[in-house]
Amino acid sequence: MTAPRKTPLNLSRRERQIMELLFRLGRATASEIHQAMPDRPSYSAVRAHLRTLEEKGHVRHEAEDLRYVYSPTTQPAQARKTALRHMVDTFFGGSAARAAAALLDNRSARLTEAELDDLASLIDKARKDGR
Repeated sequence: MTAPRKTPLNLSRRERQIMELLFRLGRATASEIHQAMPDRPSYSAVRAHLRTLEEKGHVRHEAEDLRYVYSPTTQPAQARKTALRHMVDTFFGGSAARAAAALLDNRSARLTEAELDDLASLIDKARKDGR
């Protein structure tokens, strides 16, 4: 049997909730995931979402004491990067500058001096690396 091909992290709300739980827990059974979910769907719905996530290549399972234990196949940092790239492509025409401007426009008053310094350093580094 071939391994499932990983698709971009284009996930439903419930699939995202399950992935967030698996990132936090590291590994869990369907029952543990079901118990930890907000506004809990049925147990069979959780199992169906886990099957879908496994088919998409985002989770895998191991049989352990007559139950399946699920774990993510993607690291959280990679998942964040993929999800952010998808959002920038979808809502900002692929422009990171437009996405950053949208974030800064509404939230700049909430940024600390340290956060602004970090952003300035990242911009300086991007300028140097781009040359």
